[in-house]
Amino acid sequence: MKLGQAQPGQSKLVLASTSRYRRELLSRLHIPFEVLAPDVDETPLPDESPSATALRLSVLKAQAAAATHPDALIIGSDQVLMLGDEQLGKPGNFDTAFAQLKKMQGKAMVFHTALTLLNSRTGHAQTQDVPTVVHIRPLSDAQITAYLHKEQPYDCAGSAKSESLGIALMERMDSPDPTALIGLPLMALTGMLLNEGVDVLTWRSA
Repeated sequence: MKLGQAQPGQSKLVLASTSRYRRELLSRLHIPFEVLAPDVDETPLPDESPSATALRLSVLKAQAAAATHPDALIIGSDQVLMLGDEQLGKPGNFDTAFAQLKKMQGKAMVFHTALTLLNSRTGHAQTQDVPTVVHIRPLSDAQITAYLHKEQPYDCAGSAKSESLGIALMERMDSPDPTALIGLPLMALTGMLLNEGVDVLTWRSA
């Protein structure tokens, strides 16, 4: 998928993710970018911390894209959700989503959203984990059922979309970057792009 071209003399921007949420977030910066699907095994390593897993996978995704884009700024991102010592993934269906929200209600969970910006021409990589703590309200079965029927958030880790009706499930959110919870920390990314000479505020298309 191509969304425009880079300026002459400027590396193209590549998003190594097929997540529609990350694509929508990146489009907020008004810079053309390409999207590709990285082929990466996302299985956590033994005794690997959630933060380390997310960071490692974000790097691997960016590196996977570098093979076909040797002169690009490549964005890799990964998110790991932890409820206590348990990792929660995308539910995929109503029953799993209901079980997740039932387990999460009245508790706090931590989203580790890792970001990598790789300059595939120079090999320079910047990485950062942006954690977000989300406190879920006490919820009745009727509330959970109604939410899932309305939102159907089956492709979201934790079964809640903070950018939509899922915000009603939450009592509080503690994060240095609210876009991290959705999947791509734009505050961190714009800083990384600045370090590579890309100022999103003054960028102009060719």
